[in-house]
Amino acid sequence: MKKIFNASIACMTAILIFAEITVSGQNTQQVQTDNKPAEFKPSGTLWGYVFGDYYVKTHADSLSRGKTQYAGKSYPKNYDAFAFRRIYLGYDYNISEHFSAEFLLSHESDVVDPSGDRSMYIKAANIRWKNIIPNNDLVIGQMNTPLFALVSEKAWGYRNIEKTVADMRGFGSSNDFGIAWQGKVDSKGTFGYNFLISNGTAQKLETDKYKKFWGEIYAKLLDQKLTLDFASDYEPLNGTQSKTTVKGFAAYQTTPVTIGIEVVSQTQKAYATDSISGSNVSANIVPFGFSAWIKGTVIKSKLNYFARFDTYNPDTKFSTSTLYPKAKPYSANKYTENFITAGLDYTPVKNVHIEPNLWVDTYKSKLTTVSGKAKSDYDMTARLTFYYVFGK
Repeated sequence: MKKIFNASIACMTAILIFAEITVSGQNTQQVQTDNKPAEFKPSGTLWGYVFGDYYVKTHADSLSRGKTQYAGKSYPKNYDAFAFRRIYLGYDYNISEHFSAEFLLSHESDVVDPSGDRSMYIKAANIRWKNIIPNNDLVIGQMNTPLFALVSEKAWGYRNIEKTVADMRGFGSSNDFGIAWQGKVDSKGTFGYNFLISNGTAQKLETDKYKKFWGEIYAKLLDQKLTLDFASDYEPLNGTQSKTTVKGFAAYQTTPVTIGIEVVSQTQKAYATDSISGSNVSANIVPFGFSAWIKGTVIKSKLNYFARFDTYNPDTKFSTSTLYPKAKPYSANKYTENFITAGLDYTPVKNVHIEPNLWVDTYKSKLTTVSGKAKSDYDMTARLTFYYVFGK
């Protein structure tokens, strides 16, 4: 009996040891299975947004000056309309863990076909090589440019109300065709940089051999509440003429309020002619813009406010002896402009915005020989803006 008992104990011990090994092996296998990286599956997102207004032009400049949204003879006093200002339809596709593609069609308020119907164009079409080295991407194709579209426009956050001062006043385009290097010093994005070589023709086809060079460095400090951004670009036109743009931007964000300032200047080398002592010499045109804005919360997730003031001088080197090009943009060099907008942003549900706002642009002549409305006047438009986002 003792031998049988001992044999039984030995057998049971062996069974328990085997069972423990089996269970342990199954657990190990299960852990390995659970920790196995999920297989990548290509996927895409269809998205877009729309903004437009019902507007009434309550006052019109007597000389129909300016190049802004509601300037000129096409918008007389008391003119009103319903209008789209932008329609986006995009598709983002993740090809692999390291490659993604972006495609975006855009309709802008001033883009129509010869019959006057709304038309669309390719705003973005690019491929991104993600983490080509850690925290750095290589992008090729039609894409956002560094001057304002990647940092300062996002901080302003109200492109549906108005462009940033650099965009509004034509210092550069928001998109172009080229090759870009976009990177961060650390994964958190405290410091970053964006560089681009492009055609310099925005969404249009290239027309010459010259390329445009863009650069941007930025920092997000104080737990990313403070954003500092410096950007510049250089574009040669030919052996004599060129454009060089420099922009600085700063914004500080707290829970209820965000404030921002932006300063931009551009040197258009040899774009004009100075008549001095009967001889003609090349002259530079130097436009300058300044913008200050504030936005904040009245009721969390429901009601916000915004206000902005810009000043714009199309040529800080203006002189009555300067012979400007006959092209339309240079007719504005004889006056300065101030821009003001303010309004409310009501969000009944996420991604839907209703925004009553006032839009004002003033003109002040640099000439000492004029007076009255020729010296100073303004355009004013009252708007009810709608803005909605889908797919994101």
